[in-house]
Amino acid sequence: MTTEISTSINIKEPRWDQGTFVGRAKHFFTVTDPRNVLLTNEQLENAHKVISDYRQGVVCPGLTEDELWRAKYIFDSAFHPDTGEKMILIGRMSAQVPMNMTITGCMMTFYKTTPAVVLWQWINQSFNAIVNYTNRSGDAPLSVNQLGTAYVSATTGAVATALGLNALTKHISPLVGRLVPFAAVAAANCINIPLMRQRELKHGIPITDENDNRLGESTNAAQQAISQVVVSRILMASPGMAIPPFLMNALEKKAFLKKFPWMSAPIQVGLVGFCLVFATPLCCALFPQKSSMSVSRLEAELQEKIRASHPGVERVYFNKGL
Repeated sequence: MTTEISTSINIKEPRWDQGTFVGRAKHFFTVTDPRNVLLTNEQLENAHKVISDYRQGVVCPGLTEDELWRAKYIFDSAFHPDTGEKMILIGRMSAQVPMNMTITGCMMTFYKTTPAVVLWQWINQSFNAIVNYTNRSGDAPLSVNQLGTAYVSATTGAVATALGLNALTKHISPLVGRLVPFAAVAAANCINIPLMRQRELKHGIPITDENDNRLGESTNAAQQAISQVVVSRILMASPGMAIPPFLMNALEKKAFLKKFPWMSAPIQVGLVGFCLVFATPLCCALFPQKSSMSVSRLEAELQEKIRASHPGVERVYFNKGL
């Protein structure tokens, strides 16, 4: 049974303890809930109003704690934590499962011909570029030139990797060939994410103390943040791209798929989707969203600045992005 809420709930932080993997997993199961992509603009704006009002000490009559947290997660699913801007629909984490299951399933079904490899790797990296830009850390945008250069470089790298691996596996088992898209995606993530977030590596990302007081921008923090995101994204893709190939390899030897070969793509998409429903939030939860590092690991100049102006600060915090 829900009760009327107090005005002292800290909605700046997630509902569950982010110091534990279980708490982070609960948080990201809510953030990546695919049902959030179906929310209307009216529902998003209503959640935005509820959260904005609450932060100013204004509570809607009859609002319960559960309703407040629901509004908080709707708000977080659609608005960037640093800029406050409404994010592009397909770039939101709630769109990861439906978008990735479709693209990944098709990549793994249509991997035998060069045109198919180029098409689906291009689609995948275009989607990844949107996601990486949408979920970047910090509040400074990339210029159009930087964005274009990063997109072309990342997409070209991914397609070249996939074609190169495909050429190497032409004379080996079909099962190994099915794993080529995963190898290409893993390699492409190492290219795409740093390129789409290159401004952070050059100029740093905002760092704060534990009370959210901004202390400056750090490139060392950006390197840690982007490294963690690359690891999470590769592991996120692993179950959906490593498990279905074995199942599909076995299923295609059965009478059903021999009789109905057109069912191969829908089955593969469904298998990938099932894996992603769990892999997406669990891999997002590997590292805290509000990441931290010791002041001693920052750039020397920034260390001096912080120790002079905030002598008691030993750790700094930053949004690592997703």
